[in-house]
Amino acid sequence: MASSASVDDNIESNPLLQDFDFPPFDVVEAKHVRPGIRALLKKLESDLDELEKTVEPSWPKLVEPLEKIVDRLTVLWGIVNHLKAVKDTFELRAAIEEVQPEKVKFQLRVGQSKPIYNAFKAIQESPDWKSLSEARKRIVETQIKEAVLNGVSLEDDKREQFNKIEQELERLSHKFSENVLDATKKFEKLITDKKEIEGLPATALGLAAQTAVSKGHENATAENGPWMITLDAPCLIAVMQHARNRALREEVYRANITRASSGDLDNTPIINQILKLRMEKARLLNYNNYAEVSMATKMATVDKAEELLEKLRSASWNAAVQDIEDLKSYSKSQGALEADNLCHWDINFWSERLRESKYNINEEELRPYFSLSKVMDGLFKLAKTLFGIDIEPADGLAPVWNKDVRFYCVKDSSGSPIAYFYFDPYSRPSEKREGAWMDEVVSRSRVMSRNGATPRLPIAHMVCNQTPPFGDKPSLMTFREVETVFHEFGHALQHMLTKQDEGLVAGIRGIEWDAVELPSQFMENWCYHRDTLMSIAKHYETGESLPEEVYLKLLAARTFRAGSLSLRQLRFASVDLELHTKYIPDGSESVFDVDQRVSKKTQVIPPLPEDRFLCGFNHIFAGGYAAGYYSYKWAEVLSADAFSAFEDVGLDNTKVWCLKRLFRIAFFLIYIYFLEELCTSNVVKSFHTFQPTHPLLFCVNLTRIYVCAKSWRAIASCKRFNKLFITLQRHKSLNAYPQLLC
Repeated sequence: MASSASVDDNIESNPLLQDFDFPPFDVVEAKHVRPGIRALLKKLESDLDELEKTVEPSWPKLVEPLEKIVDRLTVLWGIVNHLKAVKDTFELRAAIEEVQPEKVKFQLRVGQSKPIYNAFKAIQESPDWKSLSEARKRIVETQIKEAVLNGVSLEDDKREQFNKIEQELERLSHKFSENVLDATKKFEKLITDKKEIEGLPATALGLAAQTAVSKGHENATAENGPWMITLDAPCLIAVMQHARNRALREEVYRANITRASSGDLDNTPIINQILKLRMEKARLLNYNNYAEVSMATKMATVDKAEELLEKLRSASWNAAVQDIEDLKSYSKSQGALEADNLCHWDINFWSERLRESKYNINEEELRPYFSLSKVMDGLFKLAKTLFGIDIEPADGLAPVWNKDVRFYCVKDSSGSPIAYFYFDPYSRPSEKREGAWMDEVVSRSRVMSRNGATPRLPIAHMVCNQTPPFGDKPSLMTFREVETVFHEFGHALQHMLTKQDEGLVAGIRGIEWDAVELPSQFMENWCYHRDTLMSIAKHYETGESLPEEVYLKLLAARTFRAGSLSLRQLRFASVDLELHTKYIPDGSESVFDVDQRVSKKTQVIPPLPEDRFLCGFNHIFAGGYAAGYYSYKWAEVLSADAFSAFEDVGLDNTKVWCLKRLFRIAFFLIYIYFLEELCTSNVVKSFHTFQPTHPLLFCVNLTRIYVCAKSWRAIASCKRFNKLFITLQRHKSLNAYPQLLC
């Protein structure tokens, strides 16, 4: 009896199971995961039993109880999975690995529930279908589509096989990312002779010394060392761009492209098994390949994605060839012995030297102008200009997982909170996975309201791996790190600015994956906008603004090596599609053979024979980008067009008021349903004959049509728009018409 009571007490005090406004990130530990998740699943199993017994094709009897089940699991699993990404430990990994199969089993039961599926079908086929809001139609259509993709139509042996595949794919995905993190941490090179790291800027030397201190070399200093070189992004980039020691660059480059490709951390068999299982899954669902499964919930088709990639490849190739010729000529003029035979570890080094020479601009010399605090202040001012929101520090309001994590409140023009977000900016190689990302903590939801009157507000987290503060200096960012922060903030805005109260399609939920990168890349464009850049580029010591001539040089350098950089992304996107369309697991070609073949068309200098970058390709083997990496280029085209419309009207022009609201309606709210469904001649035709009964209705109509046409520039130049914005200024409070924004 005492033992049982003790277990109950532990469950009662488990932070994962407490009622909270903000997740208890500061107190959740590995020991809480097994009992917490199992207790949750037990409760949700009971709730699902009840739902299946009482389900009716109505919102209160189907969608609302389903959202409560799905949301509870999404939030709690999101907490533990997030901690694994930012505060990884062996104990946390083991706990997650143990309960993960139980979590997947429950998700499959929900996804394959015939009573739930049939109820959604009944709603779709009912006479009331036409009267549903677009958001509710989208929920129904999405749930039906996802149920099919989750195997609801499979019977007996096929369903059992499908479920085994899903379990194994989940396990392999987690193992893949763990191997990448461990392999990244494994490489360490201690340097005691300063000549070996000649050329590294002071920031990089300070970071390398700081890393050495953390590894037990207590007396390490930036000036005298020793210095610890790692594969963590800030260190890796600094070495490849600035180290004059060619042998060091080669060693670090080879270590990076062969991460997680040997020994206990070898991801090669995991890749092969993942691709094999994805193919089996596709065939069980009656698709020809996994790419078709992936595209079932995207805007593009396989053919359209391949067509776009080939057009971009063709357009980029000659420029990339010229890039290499320019590097050869310049390095030869500088007396480089390797000039006639440039290798991969030479490219970034000589590119940086050429950029410095051509534009008289040094990225390291720009760092003092990009302190994190100034960058964030400028970013928040831009958000206020574009979207009419205020972002205020709210540190202390919510628990955090690390002392460097900041917490913010987003408020509307009336001062009311509409969202919150966490920001975890700095690299922590010992516990935090690489890269930068944004994800939801909770979504906006009427059903999950705390008080039954107002919807639960959305919460997001933004995570980066930028250069941390060193000594008495704040975090001084490279321009690329600035772009990364703007990028992730674009994702966060898409989640936070929604006014949609239907939780299953609010924020980033339900967005087509090849559209999800649009707001992030749209926000990146503002890094080159003069007023925006000048607002963030203030010297951290003197407060001096970035000199005008430096801004002009930065702008001129924007397209430097654009062809080569484009081909790099096209290589990743093309090999992703190739592996998920034409590749035959256990066939005559290995995955590395496929990469080499694709690279002949996408890389001017072919990869080394031993290149194993695929073993570290988290995006497609441990993230959500399988057969979807093309999304970056797809969205890049859309975002460039969207930004051009703002450029056309100018931020100081009153027209931007109307345009920014069109953009917000279209991409930061979920009012717009399946974009491809709108791409019809009838919709476009309706624009030419449409006569507005209310200016705001006309505003929404324009948004729908030009989202389809992917031509925001057309909005800005459209004669009817020019007349419309004048009318709209008489109705500046869009909040007065929430039904149009939901």
